[in-house]
Amino acid sequence: MHWGLATVDGAGVLVRGDRYVPLAHWGETRPLIALLEDWVEVAPRLGQWAADENAFAAAAADFASAQVELPYRPGQIFCTGANYKKHVVGLIMGDGSMRTAEHEQQNEEDRRAKAEAMMDERASLPPFCFVKLPSCAIGPRDTVVLPRNVAKPDWELELGVVIGKRAHRVSPEQAMEHVAGFAVVNDVTARDLVFRRDGSAIGADWLAGKCFPTFLPFGPMIVPKEQVPDPYDLTIRLSVNGKVYQDESTGDMMTSIERQVAFLSQITVLQPGDVICTGSPYGNGAAFGVFLRDGDMMEGTITGLGTQRNACVAEA
Repeated sequence: MHWGLATVDGAGVLVRGDRYVPLAHWGETRPLIALLEDWVEVAPRLGQWAADENAFAAAAADFASAQVELPYRPGQIFCTGANYKKHVVGLIMGDGSMRTAEHEQQNEEDRRAKAEAMMDERASLPPFCFVKLPSCAIGPRDTVVLPRNVAKPDWELELGVVIGKRAHRVSPEQAMEHVAGFAVVNDVTARDLVFRRDGSAIGADWLAGKCFPTFLPFGPMIVPKEQVPDPYDLTIRLSVNGKVYQDESTGDMMTSIERQVAFLSQITVLQPGDVICTGSPYGNGAAFGVFLRDGDMMEGTITGLGTQRNACVAEA
């Protein structure tokens, strides 16, 4: 009995399979963010309601045709970069978004070997994390607006981790105690703006590269961690206009979810409702030299977590 939480027509709902029942059916009218803030207490009740066969027989509606919205607006959004080996190698070998001057001087075979060696070394180091603005978040069926000053808008479908309990200076062994569940997130990226070409020695520009409005489709639902037997055995699949580009396993993740939560908690205080985007597997547009254009339709799904369908339109 697989279930999750979503927001439909402004109200929280409980989703089971392809059907949903408003939480108000059981007298719960708080928004999802309030449920996450009270997750330890409310989660057992949600599990009981998910098993309510009478409710799903009498009061359920079709989830696929519902007006599914952004589950809630996260307070803090963290992203773990370069966390899938094939992803980074693909960026270096593809359009060159992550090539250094040293890479440019190498032939293709040496470039690939160097990139793979770099990722093997990085796997033993702390994760590389950055922040994304909450204003980026949109719903799983909302429109992604392609900014007129971005030449290479790119997709990055990822496994999102939703925090359900305050976490500060926790260990990897304690980390999952602070996770409420998982969701589909798409860390849309202005690929041409991440690494500045004006000679700046400061480094990557994550504000310009990641934080345009609509650059984080989130949802359709939050699936409790207990409903996901193995988060390292999920398929991340994204297509654009029906052509599949990403089709990889979370098993290629280098820094585990537990290590990411623990690392972030040493720097900041993770609060209920915060989201961690755990890294993108191989298959971004940069790896193929293909980028989002006006009229494109992205469809992204992760095993058991639902599907996003986001149309892309050029900024007026």
